[in-house]
Amino acid sequence: MPFKKMVERLTKPTEELDREQLTQFCDARSLAPLDTLEARRAVRVGGEVRSVRIVPRAGAPALEVAVSDGRGSVVAVFLGRRKIAGLSPGRKVALEGMVARVGNRSVITNPAYELLA
Repeated sequence: MPFKKMVERLTKPTEELDREQLTQFCDARSLAPLDTLEARRAVRVGGEVRSVRIVPRAGAPALEVAVSDGRGSVVAVFLGRRKIAGLSPGRKVALEGMVARVGNRSVITNPAYELLA
């Protein structure tokens, strides 16, 4: 059995192994899966920050942080912010707030956040 697992680890693509580890990390912390989010529901989700960008909204800056848990993704929008210390690509984070659907993506506006190990 250990030989089979070793062969599997050596033959699987790195992206798939990373996705599985990220999913296990989120499950261990009881964070809601991002692929099952419903609009207009308060949730606690988390995952790894994939991108951070500043987007002007109505003349004011807004920080958009894309977070993925290996199953789905969500965008956290922090209005009036240009940066948040510690939120950078590759960092794990938990978000808590109300989910909205904007087009085909899930968005949480001004969520409470917690930086994870």
